[in-house]
Amino acid sequence: MKIVSYNLNGLRSALSKGLLDWVAATAPDVLCVQEIKAGTTPLDVSGLAALGYRAYLHPARKPGYSGVATFSRREPTAVVVGCGEPLYDEEGRVLRLDFDDVSVLNTYMPSGTSGPARQAFKVAWLHWFRAYVAGLRQDAAVPPLIIGGDYNCCQTALDLHNPKANQQSPGFTPEERQWFRDLLADGWLDSFRQLHSDAPGHYSWWSYRAGSRARNVGWRLDHLLLDQALLPRLRGAGLWPDAVHSDHCPAWVVME
Repeated sequence: MKIVSYNLNGLRSALSKGLLDWVAATAPDVLCVQEIKAGTTPLDVSGLAALGYRAYLHPARKPGYSGVATFSRREPTAVVVGCGEPLYDEEGRVLRLDFDDVSVLNTYMPSGTSGPARQAFKVAWLHWFRAYVAGLRQDAAVPPLIIGGDYNCCQTALDLHNPKANQQSPGFTPEERQWFRDLLADGWLDSFRQLHSDAPGHYSWWSYRAGSRARNVGWRLDHLLLDQALLPRLRGAGLWPDAVHSDHCPAWVVME
């Protein structure tokens, strides 16, 4: 089972840049995308349907903002749109598909880069989300979780090009780094670091400015975390930096 997480920075934009050809070539079983930016007219997902994908969308109420979608070649046993918290559901941040033996939670976490108020909103979300997934983990009706998405957070200095200069930058503040340590201590595993434990220079987001992507001046903001019960089934994990439909690149994991 190949699961891919990809912030598209606009689904329509990514489709215009050859996304369908890329999906056909890589053939993920489950494709979690974030920041779909639905706008005021329905998104056209017929191209993905023609490739054999069922589409599940959770757009934000605000046009052209946020939102997540999951495309699956396997029919889920259950679909849960939203998280039950209106403050976050209106921004389209959580979408869960359950299968017989695994649950795939697609999330787009807030960014705090627009200012202190939004950073405070993000930090509140982070602490809420940690409790939310802990609750899901204790729910016997929910299979073991894979949490894929744009976390808008780096874990350690390995995960961004210039950690010393960004100690207080949103996405790498001390509080966010501690949150990530606490999350992993709860029993979640970073699929990428399980297989690439100390490899630097692997990023999933680059600014459009100053040729950042060509110079690989980036951040690893996109993650696929696993319930530790799934570790024996992990067969591969990585990033595809050559996919250029967005300012992000896909993160992927292969499970037995």
